Amino acid sequence: MSHFCLDLCVLVCFTTGFCSLQGCQNDCAAGCTGAATKHVTESFKAADLKINPSTTFKEKPDLNGLVFGTVFTDNMLFIEWSLASGWETPHIKPLENLSVHPAISAFHYAVELFEGMKAYRGEDGKIRLFRPRLNMDRMLRSALRATLPGFDKEELLECIRKLVEVEKEWVPYSTSASLYIRPTLIGTEPSLGVKKPSKALLYVILSPVGPYFSSGSFNPISLWADPKYVRAWKGGTGDCKLGGNYGSSIYAQREAMELGCQQVLWLYGDDHQITEVGTMNLFLYWQNEDGEEELATPPLDGIILPGVTRQSILDLARKWGEFKVSERYITMGDLKAALKENRVKEMFGAGTACVVCPISTILYLGKNLHIPTMENGPQIATRFLNQLSDIQYGREESEWTVMVS
Repeated sequence: MSHFCLDLCVLVCFTTGFCSLQGCQNDCAAGCTGAATKHVTESFKAADLKINPSTTFKEKPDLNGLVFGTVFTDNMLFIEWSLASGWETPHIKPLENLSVHPAISAFHYAVELFEGMKAYRGEDGKIRLFRPRLNMDRMLRSALRATLPGFDKEELLECIRKLVEVEKEWVPYSTSASLYIRPTLIGTEPSLGVKKPSKALLYVILSPVGPYFSSGSFNPISLWADPKYVRAWKGGTGDCKLGGNYGSSIYAQREAMELGCQQVLWLYGDDHQITEVGTMNLFLYWQNEDGEEELATPPLDGIILPGVTRQSILDLARKWGEFKVSERYITMGDLKAALKENRVKEMFGAGTACVVCPISTILYLGKNLHIPTMENGPQIATRFLNQLSDIQYGREESEWTVMVS
């Protein structure tokens, strides 16, 4: 299949969920993941990985007071791609600055993406990754949406596993800290043309991170909700993990902090649909309009990032089978009515960085809405946090973990 046909096939799969080009009978209703897997005919191979690690070693940081993403390990994974040659041999080599042309598309048109995942050292001393295949799925979907090259997800995962194995002493000896993993894919063609890049670079860097809450406690956060800013929109890239989604949110985050709030509650549409909170997915545990006990989160309709923690919370809740679990639209009007009728029990964000983050206040159109999360335990949020942490640190055996060493 030519490069043109390959691109067209992937685009059809991505936008319609089914590829109808001649010779392709791929049904990929889950997005473009199946299509991408089918059509990635060339990929780097973990078996070809060249490991030339650093011979000098930095001092490991004190986890107390460690600021997220400011300290990096000794080595990195580095893989180049070009339209002419395909993927080059993957390398693990000493962490170094990138040398790129000032005209690359990553700089000028935000043709880039990233992932966020963690490695955990359990009480048994073993190192585990948590549901990393969901990260690989999302990264491949993001790559196709950004017109960056596809890859074999299992091969990348194995390269990442080997990088963490090389850097295993950087995985904190603590069950309140972890090693953050940042896979990144950028367009590197030195051209100012607005087009699909003919060169790209995939790299992975690692950073030890301490507990999300500096006090170590389960502190609730305050939110600012104002419809004048939106995080994503229908037909956009909100369901992909692209850097542009985050850079454009910083201005609103600054305004939220000036108003005394810690995060932005992103709204969408004339009816002020609740979408995400900061860089996290959002959950509402309440008694719904029909009097049912329900855990609800906004649906994956193209403007919501499909978070790994989000999916894990939904999977756990459905496994428990103790209350209704829904992916549904919730508006600020729905929330205000429920608060007035004392039907709201807990509200929390969920993501890789904090796992679960309780919400206590929402500043909406100039008025503070009190969310009674902490008054209610928070029983459900704490239960999710504890079970997910038990799985991540190996206190509970689970098929969700992938062993590193």
